[in-house]
Amino acid sequence: MINILLGIGLLGLLTSTAFTILVLFGVRRFTLRRRLSKSKFLPPVSLFKPLHGAEPNLDAHLETFFQQDYPEYEILFGARVSSDPGIEAARRVAARHPEIPVKFVLTGEPWYVNAKVSTLEMMARNASHDIFIVSDSDVRVTPDYIREVVAPFANENVGAVTCLYRGVADQGVWSRLEATGMSVEMSAGVLVADLMEGVQFTLGPTMAARRTCVQEIGGFGMLGAYCADDFVLGNAIAAKGHTVVLSTHVIDHIVLNTSFADSQKHQIRWMKSTRFSRPKGHFGTCLTFSVPFGIISALAAVMLHHPLLGLGLLAYSVLSRVLLALLIGGLVVRERRLWRTAMLFPVRDLLGFIYWAASYGDNTIVWRNQIYRLAPGGLMVPPSGRVEHQRLLTS
Repeated sequence: MINILLGIGLLGLLTSTAFTILVLFGVRRFTLRRRLSKSKFLPPVSLFKPLHGAEPNLDAHLETFFQQDYPEYEILFGARVSSDPGIEAARRVAARHPEIPVKFVLTGEPWYVNAKVSTLEMMARNASHDIFIVSDSDVRVTPDYIREVVAPFANENVGAVTCLYRGVADQGVWSRLEATGMSVEMSAGVLVADLMEGVQFTLGPTMAARRTCVQEIGGFGMLGAYCADDFVLGNAIAAKGHTVVLSTHVIDHIVLNTSFADSQKHQIRWMKSTRFSRPKGHFGTCLTFSVPFGIISALAAVMLHHPLLGLGLLAYSVLSRVLLALLIGGLVVRERRLWRTAMLFPVRDLLGFIYWAASYGDNTIVWRNQIYRLAPGGLMVPPSGRVEHQRLLTS
């Protein structure tokens, strides 16, 4: 039995090492593309900012979208009601930048299970331009954001663009661990996916798409019953034969969950969503972790009276994660606190495995204080048991 345990640990260390090697190739490919990503393609852009409630430093984050080095773009802010604190913040910031065209889109009560999709649908109707960039409220960007995200659309085969993000957190260890997962674990998985088969999804903090491609898949409304609307959008566009590109631009993703409970709930919910959106890939994710298998190997080696071997295997699992974090943090997402991220990542690697295992516990998630059941494909089934594919209310 102990030998079997040691075998499992060694197998996990072997597969995580193979994954790390693939990440190395992915990082090299990404950095080479970054050097070559110069473009003068500057079409007019409609930037969508769905908002819901107040967030720390929201005014400052929204301000960065008004400071773009880009000739022609508009910003559409969307929420349910005009009294939403997010919309009030957007109005304050917009008043300081009258040179940027702004539209405020109010949806009332959402008509899809995923309320964000109702807002996106209304925004698309009110957008003036044919390149859409959807950006979450909890991000901040640099002045070259639109310019670099839009650049791949110079190729007419490109239907959607997304980009990586670095987690930003300064309030407590749990938010910092979550930010580390965003910067390193998420980026590593996306780089390998791009290397192996090309990106066939988009990431929520930045989803850019052509209006024609959104219309071709049935409009934003086709995302309304899904939890992982970002994955589904890019996947549907790719399924129509269009290329989805991973931009070399990296943005800041602000971690809002500062408590232990909120952080765990958010990350397990995300893992559950991934489990249902791409079940095979999610199952294989367990083989990319290193520290859990280092611990298993060490325990087995100690029980077999080989403590030095056990210590070496555990040290290898931890060191490999530190080096991976330094590689991705330094060369890809350009972490501002690189060594802190690198030292935290082995802990995050262990937690990531725990979240992965917890994702198989049940098929329910809490979304906007409402419990939903996840169905195959990532559909969210409300308590009534009916999956809402169609719009229920008219605007």
